[in-house]
Amino acid sequence: MTSPGPESNGCIDQYLNYLLVEKGLSRATIESYSHDLLKFAEFLDKNGRHTVSEDDTALILKHLITLRNDGLAARSRARHLVAIRGFYRFLVQEKKLALDPAKLLDLPKSSLKLPDVLSVEEVRRLLNTPNSRKPSGIRDAAMLEVLYAAGLRVSELILLKVQDVHLDAGFVRVLGKGSKERVVPIGQYAQAKVLFYLGHARNRMLKDQSSPFLFVARAGRPLTRQGFWKLLRKYARATGLFKKVTPHSLRHSFASHLLEGGADLRAVQIMLGHVDISTTQIYTHVANDRLRELHRKFHPRG
Repeated sequence: MTSPGPESNGCIDQYLNYLLVEKGLSRATIESYSHDLLKFAEFLDKNGRHTVSEDDTALILKHLITLRNDGLAARSRARHLVAIRGFYRFLVQEKKLALDPAKLLDLPKSSLKLPDVLSVEEVRRLLNTPNSRKPSGIRDAAMLEVLYAAGLRVSELILLKVQDVHLDAGFVRVLGKGSKERVVPIGQYAQAKVLFYLGHARNRMLKDQSSPFLFVARAGRPLTRQGFWKLLRKYARATGLFKKVTPHSLRHSFASHLLEGGADLRAVQIMLGHVDISTTQIYTHVANDRLRELHRKFHPRG
């Protein structure tokens, strides 16, 4: 069973529209998928294949090898494969194909490299660095704690509103990529620091201004992404951390520490706001390293 070529009959456009309307992915993500899929369609055409088929497994692999030989980084090749796998799943779902030729293809292992993940002790030191005697330090301490407690993206953190934080119930409501809303628990440390910030610093920083945003800068405006990056770098240096520390470092650490502690991958996917669990699987190697270490240490024949 075959289907007309994805470019000529609009299959790619149908799939991208599905991602936009049904899945709610951001336009930036959809543009990325569009670029990758059109490149794959051109590759099929050059190889004399003007239709997509259930027998495309070898061609998909050949495409990935061609991308590697062209010098494309492993992470970018992995992104291409994610787009292709999603496209073929869609064709099967729409009954344009009976079988999925990309189903058994896995992400390139070399793409599973994470930025530096902080240890639990390094995170503890970083979170304790802001000066709690100054209103800005109290705010910064609360921001760092919430970022790590909920595994937020920096854009999600700075746009949190007061009404999004439910301290009594212990969770925050987050508007993530593609305007997807999710609810993420926060622990007692984050709850306590946010409560202290609300009671002792936020009104002093507002100076008779009003703002819907939880974490405020001057005149009630939210802190910018660049502003928060500068603060984080300052605190990382003050803590004595020599590895590169970014807002995403705390998000990576959040996921890795949960998995090391035995959390379910699906639960971590939901908390991170990943649409595809394959995105979350990049963290499992960190947990696997920890499991191997425990096995060597405690197994009688480890």
